[in-house]
Amino acid sequence: MAGLELKNVVKRFGEVTVVQQMDLSVQEGEFLVLLGESGCGKSTTLRMIAGLEEVSEGQIFIGGRDVTQLAPMQRNIAMVFQSYALYPHMNVAQNMSFALEMSGHPQAAIQEKVKAAAKILNIESLLQRKPKDLSGGQRQRVAIGRAIVREPQVFLFDEPLSNLDAKLRGHMRAELALLHERLGKTTVYVTHDQVEAMTLATRIVIFDKGRIQQIGTPEEVFNWPANVFVAGFIGMPTMNFFKAQISFVQGQMRLQAQGLDWPAPDWLANARWPRGHPVTLGLRPQALKANAAITNAAGANAADADATHPRLTLAIEVVEYLGNESLVMGTHSALGAQRISAMVSGNAQSQHKQKIDFSFNSEDLHVFDSETGLSLRPRAA
Repeated sequence: MAGLELKNVVKRFGEVTVVQQMDLSVQEGEFLVLLGESGCGKSTTLRMIAGLEEVSEGQIFIGGRDVTQLAPMQRNIAMVFQSYALYPHMNVAQNMSFALEMSGHPQAAIQEKVKAAAKILNIESLLQRKPKDLSGGQRQRVAIGRAIVREPQVFLFDEPLSNLDAKLRGHMRAELALLHERLGKTTVYVTHDQVEAMTLATRIVIFDKGRIQQIGTPEEVFNWPANVFVAGFIGMPTMNFFKAQISFVQGQMRLQAQGLDWPAPDWLANARWPRGHPVTLGLRPQALKANAAITNAAGANAADADATHPRLTLAIEVVEYLGNESLVMGTHSALGAQRISAMVSGNAQSQHKQKIDFSFNSEDLHVFDSETGLSLRPRAA
């Protein structure tokens, strides 16, 4: 049984449609992340699930029960907000127990649930403190604890880590992953941070302009992006793109960009595409190898297999040192001012203003139909 299901859900504010005919099924116990830029509709979707926004069209089911018209308190969900939403005049224990007291739970049962949640979150020593006496990470734990004590069917998280500094966000990501593993509850988590999505999610739902662009595991959306938008959104640094067209030289399929001529990957060359068909090529910065031999499936060295492993010479303009590796950005003489990114190991400051030769395996190319934006790369590639 699906833990949560949205059927043909639409949300309008006046004449503006912010969520467009959404179908989404979340399996029981799954950690689903809604990922997208600000204003894409992900938080609105979460608020409709919670009952904080009315559904303009469609239905929402939780555990097989239609909750579309039910009030938030009747949906058996618990929501953790970005702002924590703690009552400043109550201590931690009172904040965690408030919803249970309002619903008439026995006091002894409430105390037991609060203590159990506090132990899980390691905030037992904070139960008598007020929110003003807590750090951001401690406040977030209290907000999560308040959700845990309710023992909901579905947990909803709305950008819960965005107010924390980078170090604490990393720590809290690990805490949330462990918490989900321990509780095994259906979880829907909204974020604009792809690191959170990639590290926490069972599956990721990528939004753009109120529409779902792709649903898949972190590996699937990274390695097999469904379209140009997903390819450009997922991955840091972002993917390099080149406008090109399909051509044939002596019966062999080639991909010709402005001043560039690359062999088509095998999975594309085996398909039938007309000469001159416009495509968009995508190449992740990590796929570019600086002055390094690349071996193909047969073990041939790249130096002896230029047709298999194309080369790209960049005039390096920017070097960003990141510790074990550096991000270098440069231009190619045939591509004008377009800046291309590559990842190299170590400190590459000495490569600034140098011309560096890069190789890549043509099988690492992503190819998209320029007319539709859809990927041409099969899932089995």
